[in-house]
Amino acid sequence: MKKLLLCAGVLFTLFTSCKKSKPADETPPVVTGSALDLMRDSVFLYAKEDYYWYDGLPDYATFNPRSFSGTTDLAALQSEVNKLSQYKINPLTSKPYEYYSRNPGQAKYSFIDDGTASGKLNAITGDFGFAPFYQYPANTNLYIKYVYPGSPADLAGVKRGYQIISINGRTALDGTVADNVSFVSNAYSNSSTITMVLKKPDASTFTVNLTTASYTIKPVITYKVLDYSATTGKKIGYIVFNSFVTLTSTQAALTTAFNSFTAAGITDLVVDLRYNGGGYVETAQFLDNLIAPTSANGKTMFTTYYNSTLAANKETLLKNQVRRDAATNQLYNYSQIDYSPAKNSETFVKTGTLNLSRVFFIVSQSTASASELTINNLRPYMNVQLIGNNTYGKPVGFFDINIGKYQMYIPEFETKNSAGQGGYYDGMLPGSTDYPGKYVAADDVTKDFGDETEVWLSQAINYINKGVYLTSTDLQVQSTDAAANKLVTDAIAQKLSNKEFNGMIFQHHKLKQ
Repeated sequence: MKKLLLCAGVLFTLFTSCKKSKPADETPPVVTGSALDLMRDSVFLYAKEDYYWYDGLPDYATFNPRSFSGTTDLAALQSEVNKLSQYKINPLTSKPYEYYSRNPGQAKYSFIDDGTASGKLNAITGDFGFAPFYQYPANTNLYIKYVYPGSPADLAGVKRGYQIISINGRTALDGTVADNVSFVSNAYSNSSTITMVLKKPDASTFTVNLTTASYTIKPVITYKVLDYSATTGKKIGYIVFNSFVTLTSTQAALTTAFNSFTAAGITDLVVDLRYNGGGYVETAQFLDNLIAPTSANGKTMFTTYYNSTLAANKETLLKNQVRRDAATNQLYNYSQIDYSPAKNSETFVKTGTLNLSRVFFIVSQSTASASELTINNLRPYMNVQLIGNNTYGKPVGFFDINIGKYQMYIPEFETKNSAGQGGYYDGMLPGSTDYPGKYVAADDVTKDFGDETEVWLSQAINYINKGVYLTSTDLQVQSTDAAANKLVTDAIAQKLSNKEFNGMIFQHHKLKQ
């Protein structure tokens, strides 16, 4: 988002320049105060204008944004955002649209960023380059769930499927003990160095000493062709895509992968989005254009819907949010954007010559936002099969709003595909009526990506080659979630995923004529 966030800093003059145009109940009674006071006011006023569910928010006096506090300015602002997110109720669930089952009262989608998210989405980050995960359902053994190519972990020989035996000398890592999970999370997230003893699948062990470093995220973690042509006539293209970073950062890698699939003559495609929390919409569009059949070319991909204030182009505060378009180098402000549905319908522009009638997506609770958008866009045009467990559930997206030195992300829009399908706030459930495929609870982190015996990939392989999903007794057991076990797993996942991004961001907007 560096290109999006070129002009930083909130313009506190919005309080004076826009004061006369705002209804009295939305205008703060004073325009003086500390920098934190003005940021808290800004959070409320922008939400009142631009938030997708703005019509559920109270007036300024009732909400009292300056009453929110925290140990840091960032914590205070996040506390305010959390409160704002809980007002609008989804009539289908009788809970807030932003209800977060892992942490009720915390916003499921909205957050304040200190630059961490923007750095990752620009494909530049400074960390170890791996993520840990407990093997479900026991939650006792800790494994490496992915490693980014070129990261410190990758350069040290760390791979997905390696078991973590100790961290910084500590061998007590059992995830069913809360103190252990906190220790792992702190060592992984809040330190610049980490020492681990790892066990490979062959039972040999080795020690790695890692130091955080800046590197370019390469979200195409791996791709390969699984050749069964000699036995079933099938060739399966398999790709792991881990983040929708800026298109310029990953377009070449995606193109190379899909060109290899085309050259190999694949008959089926498996796209692994199990840890992909989303990112830029334009990158999702590019991936969809690679996957879509040629018959979709020129047809509607999806339509974006904003709240009634934005759709009627009656916004006023957004003129203070100045950006530079990455493609044209043109300066513009957000009030110059046309938010009407008529100007926010995207079409397929087929890329490449791959022409398949079905696609398999491997998904999990970490599959969110732009990943779900990618899946939803293809449903009217292909046989889309989902394998894994329920996705995150985020049919809404946002653009960044500068608040002082921070960026605020609150849902400003919702997307629906050409058939009007959307609204998957509870996620996409594999094997359900709306999302055919196979539900299997366990993410097999003991196996590397592309291992044909890995549980979720093996399901796709079996269906492609034999026309049915696996139904072994072992898989049936794994597919049965005990309620208590599920709560433990969710709590652990929340602790260990605090460095991962869930979102859907527009980078290029249509300006008013």
